Amino acid sequence: MPTLEAGNRAPAFSVSDQQGRTVSLEGLAGKWLVLWWYPKADTPG
Repeated sequence: MPTLEAGNRAPAFSVSDQQGRTVSLEGLAGKWLVLWWYPKADTPG
């Protein structure tokens, strides 16, 4: 998986939200967005 540097644009993606709806980066265009992720709980790293 490529590493992003601060200030780089995020690659296109789509994920499911907590209600099962698909959310895409394209669908959020023009809105403020904070991307935050971390390793799955109870895993090393």
